[in-house]
Amino acid sequence: MPLVAGVDSSTQSCKVVVRDAETGALVRQGRAPHPAGTEVEPAAWWNALRAAVAEAGGLADVAAVSVGGQQHGMVCLDEAGEVVRPALLWNDTRSADAARELVAEAGGGETGRRFWAEATGAVPVASFTATKLRWLARHEPANADRVAAVCLPHDWLTWRLAGAPGLDALRTDRGDASGTGYWSPRTGEYRLDLLEQAFGRRPRVPVVLGPAEAAGQLDPAALGDGPTADGPVGGAGSGAAGRVLLGPGTGDNAAAALGVGAGPGDVVVSIGTSGTVFAVADTPAADAAGAVAGFADATGRFLPLVCTLNAARVLDAAATMLGVDLDTLGELALSAPAGADGLVLVPYLEGERTPDRPHATGELRGLTLGTSTPAHLARAAVEGMLCGLADGLDALLAQGARADRIILVGGGARSAAVRRIAPQVFGRPVVVPPPGEYVADGAARQAAWVALGGDAPPAWSIGDTEEYAAEPVPAIRERYARARG
Repeated sequence: MPLVAGVDSSTQSCKVVVRDAETGALVRQGRAPHPAGTEVEPAAWWNALRAAVAEAGGLADVAAVSVGGQQHGMVCLDEAGEVVRPALLWNDTRSADAARELVAEAGGGETGRRFWAEATGAVPVASFTATKLRWLARHEPANADRVAAVCLPHDWLTWRLAGAPGLDALRTDRGDASGTGYWSPRTGEYRLDLLEQAFGRRPRVPVVLGPAEAAGQLDPAALGDGPTADGPVGGAGSGAAGRVLLGPGTGDNAAAALGVGAGPGDVVVSIGTSGTVFAVADTPAADAAGAVAGFADATGRFLPLVCTLNAARVLDAAATMLGVDLDTLGELALSAPAGADGLVLVPYLEGERTPDRPHATGELRGLTLGTSTPAHLARAAVEGMLCGLADGLDALLAQGARADRIILVGGGARSAAVRRIAPQVFGRPVVVPPPGEYVADGAARQAAWVALGGDAPPAWSIGDTEEYAAEPVPAIRERYARARG
């Protein structure tokens, strides 16, 4: 049976799964942590990937491997292929002023926002690669002068797996390219004029591959057998077909959509470090208001998406304040009434991307003697996080997305409180697949598509799902809307 591997190089860790290419059955897996922060040396991702591959038993018997990675991160390389500076991640907000500049240069206000939405599918925010390049040019001109190529985290890891064979060998896919701010999902072409506007010149960018087009082959020496900072690693082999193909990879959200088998009419709500709400669509989106990013997906369709900076870590923060673990936080939340008796948490703990408030802070409203209890705070934290995502769902629907089914995934979806409160906030039932590494699974499914060929990725079952339903409580969102203003 041919095996394939999928990698999820996320903000917090690297996960590797090895699955049967035809059935999707899990054979083995591994993981390794990433350092914290909003800028990271890419070498840390590479070391974590090597360690996770070793824990997963190596890649000696796989036919193909694909990498799903956190979107938007700016990886700058010099002519020799060396990293110029630590990568700025999607959640680094220092480029917020650069985002405003780019909109202003396109006419400002509604005019500027519409220009960018029509040109690239999305209005610039601090997360996008283009705004980070503008920040680099303004604040670190010496480093900017060294940049010969710019790529994304998953692009760089795929390139390293190929043996880093020169800048012209950099490859990406349409899903991740659509989050740069200088590629158009509508036309399928780079907007190098916008790259030049952001950065002042046109460094090399990766070639954009089709959904099942190979990015090359795994270099057997790339992973090696020597020790890293994370310990010994397993080497790469030749795979079942005498070589290990590299898939094009994709961004984490597009990979998650593949992993859960989402199709047109599905809306995925993913609660991880960031919160994302995205739909699979047949036509591109262009939201001049800036709430919906009109990304591409990993299958040839489109992935209109709303992203919040504050998701599962809102629950972490509330648990820390209360001195409890996450399970206890959920029990406390479920013991309080819906709406927390008017206590509302606006959870902008790291600024916010949607709405675009990069310098905002969190606020607690409705604090009284009666709501000054651990249970009320726990409930307000869960509801506040979900209300931000429900706003995203509304924005998707306003752009014409269908929501025949809402699929709830991510680390936050493992909370019983989140699963039970979500239908009250969203106003409709939610479907929860079994806990899994759906970004890594989606990358593995893409690798299987590359290995097996065909017009579509193989059909894999995600197992039994659970549906959660509850009477909607409109007052929760009404109070939240007043509090966030």
